Amino acid sequence: MDNTRIYRMSFAGVYPLYIQKAERKGRSKEEVDEIIFWLTGYSPTSLQQIIDDKIDFEHFFKHAPNLNSNISKIKGVICGYRIEDIQDPLVQ
Repeated sequence: MDNTRIYRMSFAGVYPLYIQKAERKGRSKEEVDEIIFWLTGYSPTSLQQIIDDKIDFEHFFKHAPNLNSNISKIKGVICGYRIEDIQDPLVQ
């Protein structure tokens, strides 16, 4: 699987889609943000800067202030793929 496309995707382009999906499932933007803050250590201000600067996913995760040590415990299915079976750490 060529993950180059994922690495180069702008976080700012995908972020609204995360919010839309969460809202369709009865969740809120605040809950999406809470998960992002928990996962990456970004603050509201730094997340907004990432969005404004249109940072790609590779740099979004590479420069995350504090990736959560429990990240490897996330399980489930996304887009038909089991998260725990994905080999590439960035994609996982």
